Amino acid sequence: MTKDVEVGGYDYGAKDYQDPPPAPLIDMDELGKWSLYRAAIAEFIATLLFLYVTVLTVIGYKSQSAADQCAGVGILGIAWAFGGMIFVLVYCTAGISGGHINPAVTFGLLLARKVSLVRAVLYIVAQCLGAICGCGLVKAFQKTYYVQYGGGANELSDGYSTGTGVAAEIIGTFVLVYTVFSATDPKRSARDSHVPVLAPLPIGFAVFMVHLATIPVTGTGINPARSFGAAVIYGKDKAWDDQWIFWVGPFVGAAIAAIYHQFVLRAGAVKALGSFRSSSYN
Repeated sequence: MTKDVEVGGYDYGAKDYQDPPPAPLIDMDELGKWSLYRAAIAEFIATLLFLYVTVLTVIGYKSQSAADQCAGVGILGIAWAFGGMIFVLVYCTAGISGGHINPAVTFGLLLARKVSLVRAVLYIVAQCLGAICGCGLVKAFQKTYYVQYGGGANELSDGYSTGTGVAAEIIGTFVLVYTVFSATDPKRSARDSHVPVLAPLPIGFAVFMVHLATIPVTGTGINPARSFGAAVIYGKDKAWDDQWIFWVGPFVGAAIAAIYHQFVLRAGAVKALGSFRSSSYN
């Protein structure tokens, strides 16, 4: 195996690496493996905990700031809650399920052939159910505040057009999924082995930064399960009227990130074309 060295760059003792083989699109054998269901359970519990802590933080901030504008954690604290929980939960579940905790991340990895369709569907179902249960716990513990302060549901803020909301979700999810691909890239792990990278850390920071930018616009979705679970438990019309924004935007952003990383940065299209030409000559 030859080492992959960038043109015009230097080889600082980079290790050989090998990309894992593409996951089969449909792998029915997975349905008979306990590891698949264990991973789905991990995604369910992780998403439940994610929604419980983050929505509770949002409700707490709104209830405190209602009486005193300077009280509560503020937007910065909310962003830290979302980013911090992703860091913690990805760290805890990465070795079991990959630590997706987000249908958009799962969708992006499906497009990149990192997971099979069977696994992707099961993960998304588990994530949505976990989100519903997490929000349900918040409502059970603080029903009055939950209903009074919007249930942590994502809605397009007044003064912003639908196009702006969709664009914010596309760009925000692109940042997140692009970070996921980059932080878990086997080529990076081999080439930059002298620079230890804890993958959950940049992923959590990506979530934190995107929340700072887009909370004023959409409340920051970038996670269809998060938006769906909150809408189901909150149940108000506004949350459902805007719900499509928080599915279309993240899925489009995830698709763009997958294409950009796999076919531009990793030159997947060029490699495929080169392989085709080689086989033609042979």
